[in-house]
Amino acid sequence: MARLRMQIEGMTCDHCERTVGRALQSAGAKQAEADFRSSEATFEFEGEASEIAAAVRDAGYSPGKVETLQAEPVILSGRSGVDYDLVAIGAGSAAFAAAIRATNLGAHVAIVERNTVGGTCVNVGCIPSKNLLAASETYHHAGHHPFAGISSSQDGVDMGALIDMKAGIVSKLRKEKYLDLAEHYGFEIITGSARFTSPETIDVDVRKIRAGHFLISTGSAPWAPPIEGLAESGYLTSTTAMELKELPESMVVIGGNYIGLEMGQVFANLGTKVTIVEALDRIAPLEEPEISEWMTRILTDQGIGVVTGAKVTRVEGGERKAVIAEASGQERRFEAAEVLVATGRRPVLDGLDLDKGGIETDERGSLVLDDELHTTNAKVLAAGDVTGAPQFVYVAAAQGTVAADNAISNAGREMDYAALPRVTFTTPNIAAVGFTDEQARAQGYDCECRTLELEHIPRPIVNMDTRGAFKIVAERATGKVLGVHAIGANAGDVILAGVYAVKFGLTIHDLADTWAPYLTMAEGIKLTAQTFTTDVDKLSCCAA
Repeated sequence: MARLRMQIEGMTCDHCERTVGRALQSAGAKQAEADFRSSEATFEFEGEASEIAAAVRDAGYSPGKVETLQAEPVILSGRSGVDYDLVAIGAGSAAFAAAIRATNLGAHVAIVERNTVGGTCVNVGCIPSKNLLAASETYHHAGHHPFAGISSSQDGVDMGALIDMKAGIVSKLRKEKYLDLAEHYGFEIITGSARFTSPETIDVDVRKIRAGHFLISTGSAPWAPPIEGLAESGYLTSTTAMELKELPESMVVIGGNYIGLEMGQVFANLGTKVTIVEALDRIAPLEEPEISEWMTRILTDQGIGVVTGAKVTRVEGGERKAVIAEASGQERRFEAAEVLVATGRRPVLDGLDLDKGGIETDERGSLVLDDELHTTNAKVLAAGDVTGAPQFVYVAAAQGTVAADNAISNAGREMDYAALPRVTFTTPNIAAVGFTDEQARAQGYDCECRTLELEHIPRPIVNMDTRGAFKIVAERATGKVLGVHAIGANAGDVILAGVYAVKFGLTIHDLADTWAPYLTMAEGIKLTAQTFTTDVDKLSCCAA
């Protein structure tokens, strides 16, 4: 019997939960659990969904979408006419999540990889970049800390040793989190380049493989815009920059979103003179304006040049490269030893012969997908960065699991991106979940917002680092939390509390009246919630 989840509007209290639970049981559902905070109920049921919906409606509530959370295991291995039940093309996080899920459902699974197992995250993304960020932050703090009586020094950077250390971490996690797991679960990793030869078959080099379903999980790669002279002059990407064995004296970073900010700060922390050039009117352009302002101030104080509203028109090569941009009606020239392009990533679809698989792409060359991650060939699904979804490893893994459920169990699951957090691992972190003020208003909400600077929060004061702020976006009439935004030390960890607030429909009053450990950065969320009704500067330490 499958376990289902139904969206139900109209529940406001514990009594509503009990009423809905009884209604579900009266329609034949078992183990029914309703939650008014998340406006949903979960239950086990066999039968027509319309029967459940009618019972909920008769109880006075509004039934919504139903999705399968857990289906009966389906044993497919050995099915006539196929080599595998599921074959994933690309061996990153999405593929491994799908392979683990499908194997647990009884499927016979293989993964095809033409390069290195592990995909973007472990090889050239999250893992190596955050390792280098942590190392560079340690070096920067050795020469820049606020504490009296503490002597420290910077004795130079051995870039080769730093890169070798990073490679060791990558190798360790690739083995433990990918290669060892394939052996544990028993799915096969096939080395080679895959291409579709029909809607049901692929060739991997000279081997023909027929499968019940395929998963395109080929990831993404850095994208460079068509700037005059860029290719001829030579440039770095986030991938190649993390392989430099010599520290460049100077660097221009084209792009001021999360990749450009993180990579720019890595090199600035280590001693490179960095200038960030962003085409839009502010860096971190997807964040709240207050966050962007703080990040600009922080980077500028560190000595990083920040130039916004600057459209790069050409790049000139030579012993020192030059980036030429138009800003405020004037031409500006930025010279440096290296140019790093951080202008986004593109799906990797080359060489797959999608047309032979009956798989269509749109006018931008992206896969055409339905809400259940199927391509235009129902036997082929997609997951991970290749889908164009938010490019986080946890999104890729979640998509892989959903795709496996839909392929193997025909579960009909859809992705839910509500309460999806994002973190930029600069120093300090930028972190957010839910709507910005502008997004909430565009959705029709009448919003009320509060921003609290870190100088009003005890933990940053004790740390002698009050750079940053918290911001909460709430619905004016109900106090429901629509978004939480932060820039500050450990904001990436703190934002999990914001995720819970947004996902489970908490209000500013819930946050203001809930315990928060004193002398933690997380207390900032509680204090910001209190600012909707109270002047927190008039509260004593630990005041409720």
